[in-house]
Amino acid sequence: MQAAIFAPQIQLPAGSAPVACVDIGGTKVAISVADEHGIRGKVAEPTAKEGDNGALAAQIIRMVGQSCASAGVAVADIAAVGVATCGPFVLRDGLVELAGPNICGGMAGKARGLPNDWATALLEAPLRAAFPHVRVENDGVGALEAERRWGALQGIDNCAYVTWSTGIGMGLCVDGRILRGKNGNAGHAGHTFVSDNMDALCGCGNVGDVEGLVAGNAIARRFGVQGYVDAAMLFVAAYAGDTRANAIIDDLCRVMGRTLYNMIATLDLQRISVGGSVFWHHRDFLLPKLRAQVAGKLPALTDGVEIVPAGLADRVGDYAALALVVGTGA
Repeated sequence: MQAAIFAPQIQLPAGSAPVACVDIGGTKVAISVADEHGIRGKVAEPTAKEGDNGALAAQIIRMVGQSCASAGVAVADIAAVGVATCGPFVLRDGLVELAGPNICGGMAGKARGLPNDWATALLEAPLRAAFPHVRVENDGVGALEAERRWGALQGIDNCAYVTWSTGIGMGLCVDGRILRGKNGNAGHAGHTFVSDNMDALCGCGNVGDVEGLVAGNAIARRFGVQGYVDAAMLFVAAYAGDTRANAIIDDLCRVMGRTLYNMIATLDLQRISVGGSVFWHHRDFLLPKLRAQVAGKLPALTDGVEIVPAGLADRVGDYAALALVVGTGA
């Protein structure tokens, strides 16, 4: 049984103008409205992946309207839209387009089975045409900002947030400064090469990167033929004592644990908080395995480093988008 962890209930200061919180993942888009009454009006749908490459932006604009209607807020009153999204990003005329490997089928080609040939998905330009203020960040950055403001990374200047979900993403902070890079793509350690495993085709086109090996969609793709059609089935089998399933999970944790170690060694981190659907639903099972991959390795770098569950629990995505625009219009 999982130990219960409850996300804090967050409200904006009295009189704050409402903002829209957009969480874009490779599997779903979730949108809420936040104001002095809290976060409400949440709507969610599978991420748009069909039609032209403006389909995702059109979906978001429509869903913001639905969320506002559910929350009893006029769309015209929305002061800002915070967008926490999977990446990577491509900048066109200074505005973000998504080159997300789990959304854009034009990257790895037909072998990944996505129903489009998009090189990028339009995002920031259409949203700026529809709303007065828009801030788009990698979802790892948004989650990191939320965890530092309200969650498990408060008061920590050298830290990271890691999501283990449909994909693998990170937000990185060194000396109190969040790292973004030239196009806002810092933290894409899920696309670092770790293996020559030829069954680990990532949606980005890499073979043998972290995401291609251990992400939620990689589990189904790599092990479905063995009867583990998704991550949930793999863990059910492991909990039931299936030795093959447990061996697979140990291998997944070896890759993810070494990835965490590499981030610690590269950035000299103090604490890493971990979220995402694959991790969160099985955190009590996975956390000791991840910690074991780091413990004792080059103690000068790893002694005292903490790997902890996300303090914002399964609401990191909601709060990630809010953290990007909190205070806007207040």
